[in-house]
Amino acid sequence: MEDPVLKPPVVHPDSTTAAGSNPDTPAAEPGIILEARNLVAGFDGKDVVKNVSLGVPAGRITAVMGPSGCGKTTFMRCINRMHELAANAHVRGQVLLDGEDVYRLNPILLRRRIGMVFQRPNPFPTMSIYDNVVAGYNLNGAHLPRVERDRIVEETLRRVALWDEVKDSLYRRGTFLSGGQQQRLCIARAMAMKPEIILLDEPTSALDPKATAAIEELVVSLKGVVTIIQVTHNIPQAARISDFTAFIHLGELVEFGPTKTLFTVPRDKRTEEYLSGKFG
Repeated sequence: MEDPVLKPPVVHPDSTTAAGSNPDTPAAEPGIILEARNLVAGFDGKDVVKNVSLGVPAGRITAVMGPSGCGKTTFMRCINRMHELAANAHVRGQVLLDGEDVYRLNPILLRRRIGMVFQRPNPFPTMSIYDNVVAGYNLNGAHLPRVERDRIVEETLRRVALWDEVKDSLYRRGTFLSGGQQQRLCIARAMAMKPEIILLDEPTSALDPKATAAIEELVVSLKGVVTIIQVTHNIPQAARISDFTAFIHLGELVEFGPTKTLFTVPRDKRTEEYLSGKFG
């Protein structure tokens, strides 16, 4: 990758109030765990993400929203280097994880530190629930004692509020679960590796309202345990669960800040028009 020429500053969220906090009391500014600097990415020579620079707060939920085709998912896939797996993909600029350029890290090790959950639940179809949870360890050649694997499975399934529902079915295939349960299993599979960040790419878009509510509740419960970056086209969902929101339009970062501020007093007319449903 080329060394970037850093022109626009990295946008850090304001240190005022995050969503759900007392608007009269400034919140302590969280540390920045991830920075994109002048990030450009696309396919076949066409830029989909255009010079995006922002800093993601640690231990919080950051929503990335915007209309379909605006570059949200491409931006997300650059963070854990999945974008480069696509045919004719290109990327320029930097993504820094705890100050380290992710494009200079081993991608396999990087994806242990940055887990990802996709739109549609995708438990490994030939594996049991148990083996799905510890799949990351097995794929990375970590031969853990059975007692350690048992502990990881139970602790992680409890963390995603799935243990009581599946504890008597651990050796059945994960695909026998409902869609919402499968998505929680996929989150458990990512959480089992104890990542620093989890990327959620519209994780409720294929789920019914009840399952969606369960995933939203789970995501909020994980705040502080892990940093979460969630792509969503669901404006009310971003308002409900996120602390910070980035609005991307036509590949450009339009606005980024505390969710409550962005939703109530957006600084850019495009943000206001998107939130009011004038386009999207």
